[in-house]
Amino acid sequence: MSPGQIIILNGAPRSGKSSIAVAIQETLEGVWMNLGVDAYAHVTPPRLRPGIGLRPGGERPDLEAFVPLLYAGLYDAVAAHSRLGLNVVADVGHHDAYSRPLNILLECARRLAGLPVLFVGVRCPIEEILRRRAAGGADTTYVVGTDDDPVPLPVRRWQEEVHRPGIYDLEVDTSALSPEACAATIRQRLVAGPEPTAFQALARLRAG
Repeated sequence: MSPGQIIILNGAPRSGKSSIAVAIQETLEGVWMNLGVDAYAHVTPPRLRPGIGLRPGGERPDLEAFVPLLYAGLYDAVAAHSRLGLNVVADVGHHDAYSRPLNILLECARRLAGLPVLFVGVRCPIEEILRRRAAGGADTTYVVGTDDDPVPLPVRRWQEEVHRPGIYDLEVDTSALSPEACAATIRQRLVAGPEPTAFQALARLRAG
């Protein structure tokens, strides 16, 4: 059995990753399982939340011992689905701005060794991120700008840290493309090539 295709969408909160994941499920051929930060939040014990969604800044060192384990569990689940022939799209927000470096992305890349992975950077200008946060309405989980603090520090940290080291197979800008257009761009990359190599390159990087 051929392994299923894996697409990892990496970007800041409100950059549009979840919408792209849904568009991939709806428009790309085959069966696509949606595993990522939102889905994983439902199975993470409340005392460990936000789990893999822990934001940059080293604000919760008490949770950091669990974050690599949670990521390992998620990526092992992604690998298991792929080995069964199921396609997987996973939206995440990788960064290494904890109270100390954890090198989680490099380890996650090693866990998918030998499997077909397309690593997609989901970009969005901070102005649009702030607009989407403000438009969230009753959703209080997102920090929003105010007159006194128009660009809150947590938002700036996400924007600065989530795309390090910036090794991708493909990047999309959700301020310029709809989720469906992003999905179509991803599909074209899978069809036309070249062969994705970003996760292979990340797996070879040395921690530290």
